[in-house]
Amino acid sequence: MILLDPDLDPDAVPWPATGKPVVAAKPSHLRLPSSQSLARFLHKARLAVRLRGQVSVLLTTDAAQRGFNRRFRGKNKPTDVLSFPADPNLVETRGAENFAGDLSISVPTACLQAAQQGHSLAVEIKVLMLHGVLHLAGYDHETDSGQMARRERTLRARLGLPGGLIERTAAVNPKPRTASKAKRPAAKGRCA
Repeated sequence: MILLDPDLDPDAVPWPATGKPVVAAKPSHLRLPSSQSLARFLHKARLAVRLRGQVSVLLTTDAAQRGFNRRFRGKNKPTDVLSFPADPNLVETRGAENFAGDLSISVPTACLQAAQQGHSLAVEIKVLMLHGVLHLAGYDHETDSGQMARRERTLRARLGLPGGLIERTAAVNPKPRTASKAKRPAAKGRCA
C-alpha cells in the first residue's frame, strides 16, 4: 500500500542547485510517480526478496522523516528511507501474520538524490523501496559482512535498477583500513 503524507506538496521540487523547494513547472523526470506504478513495483520487490506479508510505504516530507529518524534511531536529521519491521509480538497476539512492516521515504531527499544520480524520481523511489524491503526481510548493511549489498546488487540488476544506496555510501564514506591492510599494495584488478 502506498500512502501520501498530506503535508507533502507534490508540486514542490527541491532543485539540486539550492536544495530549497520551489513551486515551479516540474520536469517530467522529477514528477512523483503514480501510486499504482509504485504498488506494482513494491509487489515485484517483495516477491524478489521473498518477503512474506504486506508492506505499507509512506511518501513523506523531510521534516516528518527527520522526526521519525530522531524518535526511532536517535538521529536528528532527515534520511531517505526508514524501515519499520512488524513487531513479532504484535503479529502473534493480533493475528497480523500478513503484515511485514512499514517504510517511509522522504520525497524531497529522493528528488535531490535522483538529480545527483542522473535518473528519475520514480527510479530513485524504487531503489529506496527495494533497500527498505531488504531491511524488512532482516538484512542490515550496518552490521553484516556485505550480504545485504550483494543481495541488493543482484536484485537491482534483476529489477532493472541502477546502483543503490550501499554503494553510494561506501563511495562517500569508505571504511578505514587497518594498519596491516594499509601496508599491503592493492592487487591489480581488485578493490583493496
